[in-house]
Amino acid sequence: MQVIENPRSFLMDTSCGALLRELQHIWNEIGETETEKDRMLLELEKECLEVYRRKVDEASNAKARLRQSVAAKEAELAALTASLGELNLHSQTEKKLASLKEQLASVTPLLEDLRVKKEERIKQFADIKALVEKISGEISGYSQLNDAMANPMTVDEHDLSLRRLDEYQTHLRALQKEKTDRLHKVLEYVNEVHVLCGVLGLDFGKTVSEVDPSLREAGPGKSTNISNDTLDGLAQAILKLKLEKKDRVQKLKDFAASLFELWNLMDSPKEERSQFGRVISIVELSEHEITESGVLSLEMIVQTAAEVERLTKQKASRMKELVLKKRLELEEICRRAHIEPDMSTAPEKANALIDSGIVDPSELLANIEAQVVKAKEESTSRKEIMERIDKWVAACEEESWLEDYNQDENRYSAGRGAHINLKRAERARVAVNKIPGIVDNLMNKVFAWEEERNMPFLYDGVRLVAILEEYKLARQKKEEEKKRFKDQKKLQDLLLTEKEAMYGSKPSPKRSNSFNKANGLRGNGNGSMTPTTRRLSVGCATPELMTPRSHSGRQNGYFKELRRLSTAPLNFVALSKEDTISYASVYSSEQGSPPRSQI
Repeated sequence: MQVIENPRSFLMDTSCGALLRELQHIWNEIGETETEKDRMLLELEKECLEVYRRKVDEASNAKARLRQSVAAKEAELAALTASLGELNLHSQTEKKLASLKEQLASVTPLLEDLRVKKEERIKQFADIKALVEKISGEISGYSQLNDAMANPMTVDEHDLSLRRLDEYQTHLRALQKEKTDRLHKVLEYVNEVHVLCGVLGLDFGKTVSEVDPSLREAGPGKSTNISNDTLDGLAQAILKLKLEKKDRVQKLKDFAASLFELWNLMDSPKEERSQFGRVISIVELSEHEITESGVLSLEMIVQTAAEVERLTKQKASRMKELVLKKRLELEEICRRAHIEPDMSTAPEKANALIDSGIVDPSELLANIEAQVVKAKEESTSRKEIMERIDKWVAACEEESWLEDYNQDENRYSAGRGAHINLKRAERARVAVNKIPGIVDNLMNKVFAWEEERNMPFLYDGVRLVAILEEYKLARQKKEEEKKRFKDQKKLQDLLLTEKEAMYGSKPSPKRSNSFNKANGLRGNGNGSMTPTTRRLSVGCATPELMTPRSHSGRQNGYFKELRRLSTAPLNFVALSKEDTISYASVYSSEQGSPPRSQI
């Protein structure tokens, strides 16, 4: 027997040797022969070998099973590691140093952990894939969604890595975002449809149900269809509603314009207009600003159309009155602007045309309205010149008042209001001094206006420049007359001085009275002599000054009335008593005496 160094083998060997020695001792006592002893020892050795061989075979089988088990677990571990994308934690070094049971003991917990991870990963993949297919079905349509829910969910177990899971999750988030965007888009479309239906007075539920029933029945536990068909259907519905809204807005604005025109023509009361306040409110609004519920309903359009038709019929019966009213408006504008109105639409002619049926009353009214617009434009362009004309006329009226005031014998009396007249006289003198400048400035403005528009500036049918030139000429004649009177006065003073030197300074009363009567002079109550009107009209009358207001009554190209500015005779009140004798009287008295000087 070979002795083994292992303590357990040494102990076994000691036990076997003791037993063998005891067996030999027994055999000696029995008296067995050596041959029999060798035979029994050989049998004993054979039996031991069979036992060892059997034990070795059993150990070899156990070893093979252990190795197979370790190999299977390592293979499963590798497959799970590859599928899950995990790192291989089972080191090759540990496999070489450790026994099979140790290897199996180290592999088993890792394998159990990976199996648990695999189940969890499969569940994650299944949940994500289910959500992906559900959302994809919602986006594509409920038909594909129902097919996907009917089929069992299959997961590819060969690739359960976190990278693959991240890809699924990224795809799911993208689909969820697309679903959210689509849902917001659907809600936005539905809200727009709701607003449009409210404005147009349409049934919202019926409108969206025609696109998809789920849009009307959406609520808890019910999902809204967000497919492309639904979005396209809503977009088409919105486009259709917008076109309908645009058409109705245009109709209502046309009706509103007609209402405005008819109301203004017939002076409709505010109570009648207030019934269509909602229609009038949309006139100034753009299409997208009209959001009031029911304002564009068919009922409102029909009601407005009926009102327009009613007023149109009423307008036809009152057309003569409307034409006459509009013509009076035209004449009033022309009167204020001193423009000659178009005589083709005069009231008598307009009535004759309407009664004869030659002209449509609406066309005649439109023609007069066009003339009103044109007259207003021309009045606006003439505004500055008309203001200057009023200023000129006002100055001329002050001049006329001043001349009347200068002829008043009691103007310096201490009567009531005398100081007010004195102040006005001062202002009038300032205004009169400005008249030449006003006229020149006015003529320059008129020339500029005519040059700009290439047409004459007419004032009551007469060219204003002609009136101004006539006025300037008349004023020049008046100034010349004043100058002539001053010269005559100087001559009177000279002749009177000579006469006093020859006949004395005081003529006899009888001769003076006869002299005054013969020459048309009369006393003015304060010791001075004033020429009579008849005498002045013959020798000293001033020319008439014509202003635009003197032409305001012009008809058929002729003046109907003439207004006199500064037409009073020259004032002799302020002259001295010796200066009151007229040049004609002195000259007649001197015919009998020889002339002493040459004029």
